[in-house]
Amino acid sequence: MSDKAIPGETAEQPASPEEGRKAAAVTETIVQLGQTSVPASESNIFCLTIIGQIEGHLMLPPQNKTTKYEHVIPQLVAAEQSPKVEGLLIVLNTVGGDVEAGLAIAEMIASLSKPTVTVVLGGGHSIGVPIAVSANYTLIAETATMTIHPIRMNGLVIGVPQTFEYLEKMQERVTRFVTRHSRITDETFKELMFKTGELTRDIGTTVIGGDAVKHGLIDAVGGLGEALRELNQRISERKSRVEEGVLSG
Repeated sequence: MSDKAIPGETAEQPASPEEGRKAAAVTETIVQLGQTSVPASESNIFCLTIIGQIEGHLMLPPQNKTTKYEHVIPQLVAAEQSPKVEGLLIVLNTVGGDVEAGLAIAEMIASLSKPTVTVVLGGGHSIGVPIAVSANYTLIAETATMTIHPIRMNGLVIGVPQTFEYLEKMQERVTRFVTRHSRITDETFKELMFKTGELTRDIGTTVIGGDAVKHGLIDAVGGLGEALRELNQRISERKSRVEEGVLSG
């Protein structure tokens, strides 16, 4: 065998140490946060993914796919502060998780000054419901589902009246947030939440795509294209308002 290179082929050059470090950093970001900025590094839209189970104050087993709220909150702060980010797209496919962690993420999204749009793909269950409705505009895929049910407690539960009062207050926090950030009424939300006979091991309701829109929980049925179209429109409107304010000032 000859060691000469075959005409038309070029020998693969070894990656430089800098390129190796960049590749490792991208891989680490994908593993830890489930996202990467490589395909849209120049985009003015920040994409946040809420996937798997929302992890709160306790670490879940390593085989669980999780979204850690201590990762999400700094990302939202950075997106709010960055002048390059003009809008946020939040993509959900979550089974729910820690109530207070989920509410913290939802409150952070709701308090952003930049345009926000959420898309529920697959599922936005349990505490994923407040996160789904926290944006300025909400979309759900036609086949996506949202499970609405009362909150639960695990671990040590003390059987005293104060425990039930605490659960009731926690439930009211979730209900108040959802009804304030969507068009669903308090009565309809509680009716769906306490419905019996639909979920095999729980009380509550699973709403699919158009049903979520019919109840006023989500604004419209749609996917990524519709979400980006709506977000870009809201970004343009915000720019126009800012420019008008500067000119009038």
